[in-house]
Amino acid sequence: MSEDKTQEVKEGWFTLSGDVNSDMVHRVFEAVAMMTEDGIETAHILVQSNGGYVSDGLCLYNFMANSPIRFVMYNGGAVASIAVTLFLAGTERYCSDTARFMVHKSHATASPGSRPDALNIIVEGLRADDARTESILRRNVELTPEQWAIHQYSDLHLNARDAKIAGLVNDVRDFRPPKGGMLRNI
Repeated sequence: MSEDKTQEVKEGWFTLSGDVNSDMVHRVFEAVAMMTEDGIETAHILVQSNGGYVSDGLCLYNFMANSPIRFVMYNGGAVASIAVTLFLAGTERYCSDTARFMVHKSHATASPGSRPDALNIIVEGLRADDARTESILRRNVELTPEQWAIHQYSDLHLNARDAKIAGLVNDVRDFRPPKGGMLRNI
């Protein structure tokens, strides 16, 4: 005797804000462990971040993109710099009508009086970071040649409409946790 049960997907609603750094990595690791224990299959995450450290953003992208949990990402305000890479870990991505995205090349500040060999190490590190983040961007987003040219030398800003055209988001939609549902901050 078998029962025909339709199983409902267990969803959770979360917010993630602040600098992309080792603290955020730790918070996300802990939250995903909790989600796994709670049996959450789909996690809706509202991201608000102006960026941070490339290595931490890449770690979060790789961790979340390969997690057994399906992430649905939302931008309700600003997702910028390496936070855009983190945002791209979502299998579905949305943004509010008033949201913006910003991507740019990596940058660093050298210590005053740095020797040429030290400067060369910084430059090589920046080039490596740019290659890693740009490969993820190119796999997920279709920018126009004009937008790539801006990205090459400056900050590229995308509004909700631009983000949808480029495939950065699936649609323009607000983050709306269900009434009575649990909302947790990561």
